[in-house]
Amino acid sequence: MNRSILLAIILVCALFFISSCSREQMEAKNLEQIYKEEGIPVRIKEIDTQTFQQELSFHAILSGIKESSVFSLIADEVEKVYVKVGDYVERDQVLLTFPTDNPATRYYQAKVAFENAKKAYERMQNLYNDGGISRQELDNASAAFEVSRADWEAVQKTVEVKAPISGFITKVNVRETDNVQRDDELFTISRTDRMKAIAWISEKEISDINKGMLAYVMLDGQKIEGKVVQVDLAMDQDKRAFQAVIELANPNKALKPGTTVEINIVSYSRPEAIVVERKDILQNGGSSFVYVLNQGTAQKRPIKIGRRQDLDVEVTEGLNPGDKLIIEGQLLLDQGAKVKVIQ
Repeated sequence: MNRSILLAIILVCALFFISSCSREQMEAKNLEQIYKEEGIPVRIKEIDTQTFQQELSFHAILSGIKESSVFSLIADEVEKVYVKVGDYVERDQVLLTFPTDNPATRYYQAKVAFENAKKAYERMQNLYNDGGISRQELDNASAAFEVSRADWEAVQKTVEVKAPISGFITKVNVRETDNVQRDDELFTISRTDRMKAIAWISEKEISDINKGMLAYVMLDGQKIEGKVVQVDLAMDQDKRAFQAVIELANPNKALKPGTTVEINIVSYSRPEAIVVERKDILQNGGSSFVYVLNQGTAQKRPIKIGRRQDLDVEVTEGLNPGDKLIIEGQLLLDQGAKVKVIQ
């Protein structure tokens, strides 16, 4: 390539580079001049008080406020099942029956023994009233009658399975003609007007949880409230955590036993607190500060931070209701910088 042509190309490139730098410097100078004349554009938010809450969340399995399982007392074939899941039952209502001819139950022997003991006791009572026998003889007859009655009631319980509490049937494990073994679980009955949940709290968090604290569950946009009713003082060695018991209201039976829910416990609550978002707080050497609007300029305001919850931060000192907090554009600011509020 001709040397004169090469020099011309280099000269053109140099001029282009100088021209570009000049334009950038001019644009920067113009922007800086605009900020100086009109102010740095910012957005503001007026400070107001609100309730600040700190919450801890745990997953827990729900159960009825009172729950009882029914177990078989004998090994036999199920004769009749009278209830299904969802049925409401009263205490001592018959849920299931076994055949009465199972030799292991001694059903008919116990029934005959009870009826004979009852008749004998009634005869002895009449004789005692007529002065025909002593008080000791009547007491002996009464004791024999009570023993035979207890035996008969125990036998009846083996063949007629009854509800131990009033509530809803939440689980049925057997059907008619099923063969069951002694101690097999047959039913689960729950009171579901209120629900109970067990939360396992870590050693780090247990100091923040106390009896009586507000708790709630969110279900399909509905807030179902309750409270902490028990907090263990000793750690469970298997789970390496502390147990907390939460009771919840259950309007319209929306909460179902056996389901897993997220329990939120309000561990801290402060009404009329000043709360700002984390993004609006700046740091300098370990100190926190914000910018507030002051007669068209940015005022640097040191603050003290309290507790945090998600994106929100509690400010304990440095801000007051009515202050106009700068929430956008603060990274461009210095103390006393002129600002222009953008709506």
